[in-house]
Amino acid sequence: MQIELKKHYFTTSENNLISYGKLSASLFTYCTGVEGIRISNEVGNVELLPFKGQQIWRAFFHGRELSMKTAFQSPPASTDFLQSFGAFMVHCGASRIGGPGPGEMFPIHGHLPNATYEKVYLIGGSDSKGNYLALSGEYRFIEFFGNQYLAHPEVKIYENSGLMDIRMAITNLAQTDFELMYLCHINFRPINGAQLHYTAPYDAKHVRVRTSVPSHIKPPTGYAEFLDSLAQNPSLHHTIRETDSYDPEAVFYIQYSPDANGFCHTLQVHASGEADYVCHHHQNLPCALRWISRTPNHDAIAIVEPSTCEADGYANEKEKGNIRIVKPGETYTMQISAGALNVDELKNITSMNQIIVF
Repeated sequence: MQIELKKHYFTTSENNLISYGKLSASLFTYCTGVEGIRISNEVGNVELLPFKGQQIWRAFFHGRELSMKTAFQSPPASTDFLQSFGAFMVHCGASRIGGPGPGEMFPIHGHLPNATYEKVYLIGGSDSKGNYLALSGEYRFIEFFGNQYLAHPEVKIYENSGLMDIRMAITNLAQTDFELMYLCHINFRPINGAQLHYTAPYDAKHVRVRTSVPSHIKPPTGYAEFLDSLAQNPSLHHTIRETDSYDPEAVFYIQYSPDANGFCHTLQVHASGEADYVCHHHQNLPCALRWISRTPNHDAIAIVEPSTCEADGYANEKEKGNIRIVKPGETYTMQISAGALNVDELKNITSMNQIIVF
């Protein structure tokens, strides 16, 4: 089943569009004029922005809000990244991520975060994980004397699950090579007292703190010293403490060790025994960032941002050899699973992946 969604289907009143098994989807418009779709199952719901970046704006599972705290009550209509950032999941790229380096000019995190999707689809189906409803679409980027690519994302929500499957496929439409830089920005709410667990050695070689400061960040006094303490002992950030100051932010580059099937695992384990979870495949997303920002105005932890490269600007990433080349007509696909686990699901995850040690 596939339904193409049109903007005139969305009104200020929320209207149910379809029910499929134990899943349902409804359409509405936020007070800011941005179109939204709510997909619900037995354990929660997600709000997605079908025409605006295909962001996951909010995620609510197992009786709790997963998404970062933000001053934005509704998704802003602005396409400026810093004037609209507050979603649970944002696709970044596809030709640049992060902030511009010296002498570089590009939008923060590229064009994908607030891309206007021309075609939007709601898909119902079934696979090895069960019945699902999925949001998908197509965004075509064409720049004269520049890149041409097609972005084809998809977010699947399954029956009775707090985990979402997130996919992004980038097809090079040009007759020249495309230099890919992609990052999946997944922003959980920090839980005081929670512990971070992930499949990487917990040392300064494999967990590096970014000490360079992007141009859009204005650090306070003592910020450099705080980053230096984390750089010397990365395990300091493994316990989420209300007293720790990540203002304006701390960014980590993590060298993961994939499991026998090539997957990397990241958990924020709550004192209740529940957890936030991200699983990504190492082959197409070989780099990983962690972002923590806790200020009086917002509260966020990207426990992992699976990525094709790090975020030190285009020239630096090219020098590192981190730029992925997509040949004419080729498609580069990235897949991630993210969301919430209840107590029993957490036990099942950790029993299957013994590489995670508590």
